[in-house]
Amino acid sequence: MKNLILAFVLFTTLLSSAVFAQTNRIAASFGREEYIEVEKNVRLHVTDLGEGQPIVLIHGWPLSDAMYEYQYADFIQKGYRVIGITLRGFGLSDKPAGKYNYDVFADDIKVVLDKLKIENATIGGFSMGGATVIHYVAKYNAAHVSKMALFGAAAPIWTKRADFNHGLWTKEDVNGLINLNNTNRPELFATFGKIFPANENSVSAGHGAWLGTIQAQASPYAMAEGLKTLRDSDLRDDLKKITVPTLILHGKLDKICSYDLAEQMKSLLKNSTLVPFEKSGHALFIEELEKFNTELLNFIKK
Repeated sequence: MKNLILAFVLFTTLLSSAVFAQTNRIAASFGREEYIEVEKNVRLHVTDLGEGQPIVLIHGWPLSDAMYEYQYADFIQKGYRVIGITLRGFGLSDKPAGKYNYDVFADDIKVVLDKLKIENATIGGFSMGGATVIHYVAKYNAAHVSKMALFGAAAPIWTKRADFNHGLWTKEDVNGLINLNNTNRPELFATFGKIFPANENSVSAGHGAWLGTIQAQASPYAMAEGLKTLRDSDLRDDLKKITVPTLILHGKLDKICSYDLAEQMKSLLKNSTLVPFEKSGHALFIEELEKFNTELLNFIKK
């Protein structure tokens, strides 16, 4: 029976991936590019669905734009255009050597939004993607966007230091994760899988398997470099520069980006609203899916 259940979970996960890929091909057939070149020989995978006011979504480490499957399905039915960008090194995007930091990620996003001629968008980011969005909005003075949303964001700083005693991780902890990435990546995935949800029942086995197929597509090199960026970056000055309306959605039970980080972001952002997710860990986009989608759309409508 256990083997039968596992087989069913694998089948449904693969079917979901196939449907997702087919949806992207349909979008491309209507003249939208599924891949956009951001520099010579580097193309990013872009999911571009629906019509209407644009919502730009950036994934977290080590996922891809596919993590927003249930946001795409909901938002396009409600009259929005949703654009999910997979950062270089992850998912179906190209995986070159080189730097994987918030400057590079922000520059890539700018190229994509320039080429798509996006205006007046809401840009949202999850975890490392939230930190990326913060840097993009600060660096480019909110080019192409009028609102920002942060979901379990790894900011202002992900690791503790002398003048920032918040969060759960030290630099030494992250060095251990980098070593694990380089010696036993399946164990790294398993470690994060255990702490990703609020508890063992808040994310189904099927959803866990689905997320596992997404993260397995990431480049090991990009994963290690992304961890270094998470370890070393300080976005406090970026947050102070941002004036666009900002929504912060954060799980109260988050074991990866603890809730006190959300409170720190709120204190540094001039025009922000913090909405706690009482039942969620880091996986708030599926743990409290209906609330997540509703809060984000209500913010966009204001």
